[in-house]
Amino acid sequence: MTSASANLPAAVDRAAFQAELDALRVREKAHTREGDAIAAARRRLPMVEVDASLELTGPDGPVTLLDAFEGRRELIAYYFMWWPGHPAADQCEGCTWVTTQVSELSYLHSRDITFAVFCQGRNVTYDTPPAHPYDESVRYRDFMGWDMPWYSAHASLDTLLAGREIGLFHLVCYLRDGDRVFETYWTTRRGAEAMDNNYALMDLTVYGRQEPWEDSPAGWPQGCVDYTRINGRPIAQWPRIKAGRSDDLTVG
Repeated sequence: MTSASANLPAAVDRAAFQAELDALRVREKAHTREGDAIAAARRRLPMVEVDASLELTGPDGPVTLLDAFEGRRELIAYYFMWWPGHPAADQCEGCTWVTTQVSELSYLHSRDITFAVFCQGRNVTYDTPPAHPYDESVRYRDFMGWDMPWYSAHASLDTLLAGREIGLFHLVCYLRDGDRVFETYWTTRRGAEAMDNNYALMDLTVYGRQEPWEDSPAGWPQGCVDYTRINGRPIAQWPRIKAGRSDDLTVG
């Protein structure tokens, strides 16, 4: 959201610009190397066994956590926040933001990794079990035009998210050893930015994400206060509405 009154960076010649960029590149490379070191430490974490028979609900009814691997060695599950009985406009803008960006799974599959959404069908402020948690939530996937594997995890949330806040989004990694399943990593909140590319690209631009929490020079545009929601609904829903899709998720 640029503005004619917004301040601009100093204009310099090419040599001065490159000198400043070269100095920043040293910090960027250090940041990349630190990220590699953190990933290496992540690969050395211990793991905890999870009951492989925990129930999920898929398009053909009950399945197990083990089934969700689809025969692959690893599984990444995104635990989608959910408001039962609410239309699409009321659903989580953050979950919509990150899930929208996971559109091509072949690269994960090439490394023997399955990605799936585990929809919670239960929110911290809405604890009444929905009548049909899978049927309702999968309509949101269809409304959005997503095609990744989608399950309701409602039946097993207390065990799957043991020690964590049910209803809050989580990104969880699992490893399969034969018929045994282990949890190897989990994160939440800004950790879910691992699924994002738009913010990563915004961070390369002069105005960044244009959000008020950022450390930006005085006068930089920072009016994006709703982050991933605009005009009353998650941003990625607007093209679907313009295409004529109904956001009433209570009907098939």
